[in-house]
Amino acid sequence: MKSFKQTYENKTVLITGHTGFKGSWLSLWMSYLGAKVIGVSLDIPSEPSHFSAAKLSSRLVDHRLDIKDGEGLKKIVRDSQPDFVFHLAAQALVRFSYETPVDTIMTNAIGTSNVLDSLMCLDKPVVAVMITSDKAYDNVEWVWGYRETDRLGGKDPYSASKAMAELAIRTYVESFFSAVDSNVRVGIARAGNVIGGGDWAKDRIVVDCMKSWSAGQVVDIRNPGATRPWQHVLEPLSGYLALGADLVTSHSNHGQAYNFGPPANQNHSVKELINQMKVHWGNVRWNDTSKDEVHMHEAGLLKLNCDKALSDLNWLPTLRFDETVRMTVDWYKEFYESSEDMIYGKSLSQIAEYTKIAEERGIEWACI
Repeated sequence: MKSFKQTYENKTVLITGHTGFKGSWLSLWMSYLGAKVIGVSLDIPSEPSHFSAAKLSSRLVDHRLDIKDGEGLKKIVRDSQPDFVFHLAAQALVRFSYETPVDTIMTNAIGTSNVLDSLMCLDKPVVAVMITSDKAYDNVEWVWGYRETDRLGGKDPYSASKAMAELAIRTYVESFFSAVDSNVRVGIARAGNVIGGGDWAKDRIVVDCMKSWSAGQVVDIRNPGATRPWQHVLEPLSGYLALGADLVTSHSNHGQAYNFGPPANQNHSVKELINQMKVHWGNVRWNDTSKDEVHMHEAGLLKLNCDKALSDLNWLPTLRFDETVRMTVDWYKEFYESSEDMIYGKSLSQIAEYTKIAEERGIEWACI
């Protein structure tokens, strides 16, 4: 595998969902690597946002389009002629999917199909990394980490829509991109809950804490006992980049799915996450509202097994849990206590810090 800079420098990279949390960090990292970034998003999903705070619109080609618009997407793909496509656009909120089940399914399943369909208009090699979710698994909340061969499903509209998206991806790979000499190579990436600076989406624990604590308020926590594989946003993004780099030179992993999550011993409860954030934020308070409200179904336990990513891509997570939380809280403190003009530099410095830590720990992508 080539280094990330060798792989992406001077390449045209189309990123759907580039205004979102993960998408904006990926766009910034790609720009940092020297890629020409083409962004496609419906809109900026929140205000404030990492995309706006880091002033990323001036650093890339910024298209506003609903990915349910297949013909509009094809035009952008034909015009931009991408070398890589990273598909992150989605309706990404579980609780909101109960309010908009049809639109969630249309966006996440049909939108994914539209992205793949648009690639058939290219007469050149292109690598597509399709991001779904750990919630695509039929989660029975067992203690083992899910492997890529485990059953897909979902008890809520969001999870079901991601499982549908995976079926669509597999259909396109088998029906249209299966030939050894196919111009299109596809990889599937599954990751879980990510935290990090710049997320202001609804129903996010870190977001709720940062908003409340920055204003000196108490934060309500609806499910403090829930366990999640918390990881910094840069962790799965390094996996996406590694998968894209691998697909350039290897056909053996075409059409394969990969989990990108933290080690099993980094599964922590929401309460543990909050207590770790308090170490870096200071004197804060929170309320347990788990017995006070009627809640929609949310998974209590969900872990990923990432052995396949290690075996095929030599990918490993980089950060410890305490480092993940420190980098997250540091970013928000910079945002709330400093000038917004500092945010672009802060985000770049965290990418550089993350890369340096990965290199010091011998992670392959950082050492090439």
